[in-house]
Amino acid sequence: MTETHSTEPRGDSGPQAARLVASRVLDVPDFPQPGILFKDLMPLFADGEAFRAVIDEIVAYHGRNAFDVVVGIEARGFVVAAAVAYAAGVGVVPVRKAGKLPRPAYSATYALEYGEATLEVHEDAFTAGHRVLVVDDVLATGGTAEATLDLVERAGGTVTGFTVLLELGFLGARKRLAPRPVHALLTV
Repeated sequence: MTETHSTEPRGDSGPQAARLVASRVLDVPDFPQPGILFKDLMPLFADGEAFRAVIDEIVAYHGRNAFDVVVGIEARGFVVAAAVAYAAGVGVVPVRKAGKLPRPAYSATYALEYGEATLEVHEDAFTAGHRVLVVDDVLATGGTAEATLDLVERAGGTVTGFTVLLELGFLGARKRLAPRPVHALLTV
């Protein structure tokens, strides 16, 4: 008997959503530095029909009434967050790189797979009880996500969900973020 392995794309929203995302990802070797395989989602963003389907899937997964505001992580997370917020009829809050916000902000510094970075969110971004959906394009080591989730909570928001279009599962970020749930449309 021969063992077979499925090459079907997998994700938390099922194979159809995973296939859609997988079909619009381009691998870019050695970016931003040698040894890194960058997953470019710009073809997904540029395809109106595919992008709409992905945004609708995110809103359907969480439910339209499950969050009051969407947080997008700089920079490609802004694209996803704005679309999800619009589709759900809620506001959007950016989590920015250090020095980009004009008012008092909380900050968190963290390690990346290829360096270090600092993120910030306005101190008054959320009111007590604000239910926050955090979105980004790619989940790699989890450093950016962990810093963002911590910032949202420090600023008074309640994280109700975290969604990414693409998760690099072999890097183990889900364990790092536990017990917070992760929703990835495609896991590779």
